[in-house]
Amino acid sequence: MSVAAVELRALRKVYRHRHGWGRGSAETVALESVDLDVPPGELFGLLGPNGAGKTTVVKICTTLLLPTAGTARVLGEDVSQAGRQLRQRIGFVFGGERGLYWRLSGYDNLRYFGDLYRLPPDRARRRIDELVQLVGLEGRIHDRVERYSRGMKQRLHLARGLLHDPELLFLDEPTIGLDPVGARDLRQLVRGLADRGTTVFLTTHAMLEAEAICDRIAVVHRGRIIAAGAPDVVRRQGADLGVVEFEAVGIDDRLVQRLRQLPGVEAVQVVAGELTHRVTVQCPDPASLVLQLGPCLDGALAVGLRVREPTLEDAYIRLVAEPAP
Repeated sequence: MSVAAVELRALRKVYRHRHGWGRGSAETVALESVDLDVPPGELFGLLGPNGAGKTTVVKICTTLLLPTAGTARVLGEDVSQAGRQLRQRIGFVFGGERGLYWRLSGYDNLRYFGDLYRLPPDRARRRIDELVQLVGLEGRIHDRVERYSRGMKQRLHLARGLLHDPELLFLDEPTIGLDPVGARDLRQLVRGLADRGTTVFLTTHAMLEAEAICDRIAVVHRGRIIAAGAPDVVRRQGADLGVVEFEAVGIDDRLVQRLRQLPGVEAVQVVAGELTHRVTVQCPDPASLVLQLGPCLDGALAVGLRVREPTLEDAYIRLVAEPAP
């Protein structure tokens, strides 16, 4: 039987903060009790809102943090005991622009990190050439990184994380800040890595990203896993509901609260735009809800009203809208 790529059992992480001399301390629970299994060869997505515990899970799995309680085994190794050996077998790529030397060329960045990974010079050169083609930086690899677009920097991050040919690659919100085209291209690269046999552990709060490329996903909320399975399985958790969407002008917190109190309403999401708010309401009887909207909105203008079937994003909203167990 093959060893699990990631195996978490009752994983708990608590941060303790001191308020100053004589003022005591406080605790922040980042992970309450996380159980998770990721088999080798899978592209796994960990979803959750900001502050849910996604990055904490990744930092523990990559030996950057020690758990407060519970166990975390990665590629069969206990992360609390085998940090040095494990770091030689895993890669870690984070979103954003930090972690690169901007005044060096992309090629010199990769050569430097190859030295840190203790790759023999000949092997490093061959590997860099392979990765430059893989991530599509052939024409710009000798330019300074400070001249790269955000998407090009993220491609270079990905190449850096793959230099030592890791068995398991952790990606912590890799498409954050990218434009839609750059995000799509990076997703295709990541999916291609998984298809070639690399196990990928991805964190994201982008439902499109998870649904497009992940084999399985889990949703973490307030430090606990509240749903797990194939994207279709998680999406079906919202299948018994309909969705009413509309654009609203003049809506405020008071009206949103009134929407949430309507009979049958399970979840309400409001996304602010430049001139309007997009309102998404989940309920078992959309036709009845539509009839109640006029009096409930109390003069606020609603346009573009439509009723549709639930998506993975809707199931996610429903899950995180409920209190964590």
